[in-house]
Amino acid sequence: MALIEAKKISKIYETGEVKVEALKNISFDIEPASFISFVGPSGSGKTTLLNIIGCLDKPSSGSMFVNGTDVAALDRVRSSMFRGENIGFIFQDFNLIPVLTVYENIEYPLLMVQNVGEEERRKRISALLKDVGMADQGNKFPDQISGGQKQRVAVARALAVQPKLILADEPTANLDHASAYMVLDIMKKMKKEFHTTFIFSTHDPKIVGEAEIIYTLEDGELKKRTAVKKSKKAKGGKHA
Repeated sequence: MALIEAKKISKIYETGEVKVEALKNISFDIEPASFISFVGPSGSGKTTLLNIIGCLDKPSSGSMFVNGTDVAALDRVRSSMFRGENIGFIFQDFNLIPVLTVYENIEYPLLMVQNVGEEERRKRISALLKDVGMADQGNKFPDQISGGQKQRVAVARALAVQPKLILADEPTANLDHASAYMVLDIMKKMKKEFHTTFIFSTHDPKIVGEAEIIYTLEDGELKKRTAVKKSKKAKGGKHA
């Protein structure tokens, strides 16, 4: 069973008498434990599509099934509950809370979204800090760590609620080359370990090179689906 099934999704924004068709009759399926990139120029509809998948926006028409639930049909309260239980988010600007430590930033969704008990919180956070190479950084604040470290914390925070799906909007845009590859390697490891699906909206060729499937959007339309075969010898692989 597909984790995500998009069926004839359209999105129209209206400003006065002006209508902008951000998405036009888009359909696709995404399987569990996938590494997917949506690519296209600015204004192609990538972020709008991620927002609809993530229950942050509603389509004007069509249905969007995530883990068997049509999220387009959920009201605001049910959308928030579904999002908290099933979806993690990673942003290009990290979105860490500056007054909380690294540990507390990862803990935050466990307290505010899932109300996980203290012992289980400690267990999850300690394991995630170790997984992302930040085991000795838990007491530091965001302004005391590098951009690459901040994004590793953001990955750990997104994984803390053990979601089936993580949505990442330009997650490497503010990272240098080495940090970007380190974060990507961590996400690939997490995908393999937890069977989490990662969906990226990106211009970054580093992410595109690591994707298993690439969806190309132009002017709100899905133009192409490319399955990528990985070379065992070359990092990032080559297109078939």
